[in-house]
Amino acid sequence: MNRHIEFERLHNFRDLGGYRTEDGLTVRWGRLYRSDSLGKLAGEDWDRFLALGVRTVIDLRYPWEIASKGRVPEHTALAYRNLSIEHRPYDQAALGPDVETGRYLADRFLEVAEDGVAELREALATIASADSGPLVFHCASGKDRTGLLAALVLALLGVDEEVIVEDFTLTGLATDRLIADWRAAHPDREITWPGYGRAPAEIMRFFLADLTERYGSVRGYAAELLGADDQLVAQLRSVLLEPAVEPAPVR
Repeated sequence: MNRHIEFERLHNFRDLGGYRTEDGLTVRWGRLYRSDSLGKLAGEDWDRFLALGVRTVIDLRYPWEIASKGRVPEHTALAYRNLSIEHRPYDQAALGPDVETGRYLADRFLEVAEDGVAELREALATIASADSGPLVFHCASGKDRTGLLAALVLALLGVDEEVIVEDFTLTGLATDRLIADWRAAHPDREITWPGYGRAPAEIMRFFLADLTERYGSVRGYAAELLGADDQLVAQLRSVLLEPAVEPAPVR
């Protein structure tokens, strides 16, 4: 199965399937996707997207981002939710070169985790109830807000922390194209922060450690702040997990 799904205008569209859980199950392929902005979908990209059978889109961006950059095209088979999980906007491109990427963004992730409680709770509930077909969630670049929600879902499913960190870093494969998109959209500006568009492992490691320090574990954070009780976690597991398929023995 291919984790990275190729589009012309999307650069960071990935399947979250195939990851093993601590109890030996596997995240289903073709059920949960993460992406950069679906407002870029058009033409053959739109046809390719529809062929995936996606039934629900969760847009994690601010309403003003959607007004400026557009949203996923409307379709009768597609349910759309805007759940803006970030409440303190900041301009990454304008940060100074002295700002350390890992610690700075981990601090922003923690702010989002504690500011966006209502929206994150609704996002988890929407994913847990998406048993009618595939779901995709996205922000602008598919890195920070999207990475945070992906980490929470995978952690609640029981995926190992190092796998969650590795999934986060895969955005690095799209960094150059995401930077090119930003420059095309801002021809009168320069990126002053070397960390822009990058996804080093320490961002996610710091963030997961911060949640553990404050709440005992990611599951503890989700239970205490998001109301992710045993029933919600069971629903997530029912929708997204399946028995692992072992490779056939070589004869």
